[in-house]
Amino acid sequence: MSERLADAPAAEQARPAEPAIWSRNFRYYFTARSAGLLSWAMLPVAVSAGLIGSGHGLDAAGYAMAFLVGPFAGLVLFGGVLADRFTARRMMIVADLANLTAHILLAVLFLHGIDHLWQLYALLVVAGTANALFQPGASSTVPLVARDVQGANGVLRTSEAVTGLGGPALAGVLVGFGSTGWVMVISGLAYATSAICLFALRLGAVPAPPVGDGLWRNLVVGWREFRSRSWLWGVIAIWMVYAVLSWGPQLSLAAGLIVPRHGATAFGLVNCALGAGTVAGGLIAIRWKPARPLAAGGAAMFAYPLYPLGLVLGAPVWLLAAAQLLVGAGIGVWGVMWATSVQTQVPGEVLNRVHAYEVAGSVGMYPLGSALAGPAVHAFGTTPVLLVGTVVALLVPAALLLTRPIRTLTRVPDRS
Repeated sequence: MSERLADAPAAEQARPAEPAIWSRNFRYYFTARSAGLLSWAMLPVAVSAGLIGSGHGLDAAGYAMAFLVGPFAGLVLFGGVLADRFTARRMMIVADLANLTAHILLAVLFLHGIDHLWQLYALLVVAGTANALFQPGASSTVPLVARDVQGANGVLRTSEAVTGLGGPALAGVLVGFGSTGWVMVISGLAYATSAICLFALRLGAVPAPPVGDGLWRNLVVGWREFRSRSWLWGVIAIWMVYAVLSWGPQLSLAAGLIVPRHGATAFGLVNCALGAGTVAGGLIAIRWKPARPLAAGGAAMFAYPLYPLGLVLGAPVWLLAAAQLLVGAGIGVWGVMWATSVQTQVPGEVLNRVHAYEVAGSVGMYPLGSALAGPAVHAFGTTPVLLVGTVVALLVPAALLLTRPIRTLTRVPDRS
């Protein structure tokens, strides 16, 4: 299972006789990724509900999420550097083992009672750090395990949507039976499964950065590679605005409108429709391979304003669910087109670092938008904030299509 040969061509990493998607390597990687996604989806629900159910307040739950997400946002750039230096597979296995340890200890805490919250917070920091180490490699490994990179991303996006729906539901059911500790046990077993599957991968030679470069030098090179691609940083710049003004505030604003009017069940169903739409979008993107993927994905994002507009207009639940179904399909198509473009356009020896900058710039803005939702509503009211989000959601795909480097980026053919 050799993993380090700097100048080996990418074509040598695939076996032409194997399936374009469901090769031996991809089956193992799909299992590993799905297991990790399921655990990550379960964790916030289990921790929040477990804390509140055991008598701790909302403040404790809020701090817990901060200790979980904060290390991820702050350390993902270093995760990209380490993945390029030591290989993504090794860093992902280390991350899974760290998560396995953290979840076993979390299970002990919840099963025997949490006497000191700092112990919980410390373990959540470990989990967040582990995911920062895992995430850059999760993207760069896809071109190494499948010849049809877009099709593989479509399969993985579908799995992400399914686990995103099933994980919170499973965690909620188990916590409802007073079994928060057992949620952590299941999550730990999932991370163990992921580590075993990643260890079983046979990746051959993996592109490497020059020997002898230091940590900060690797970060600088990654930034230069990121900055040199106008289509790449252009999308992230647009996405940062979208995350702060539209995507970030939407969940809490929607909950504040739907739950008082229609109940928590209706809100859950609307969000299930989003997940179902994302599954549909992922399935569409497995087969649909446009010549200009980012243009196609940008056009699909025109569905996004339907949901906030429906909230502003006070649409019935069934119509909001229908809007979310279309929104999810658009997000699913965009996500596959974007991931495939990054994975096939950026050289393998810098892909982990470039992906880390991408994640830090786009996903990192979501918590800011979410945090500003409450003050914005107090200052301007719910409807104006939603209207701003609707307009921004309409301008984002327009900006993607009007930006020439993004619109004209062409698809890289599948490896033969």
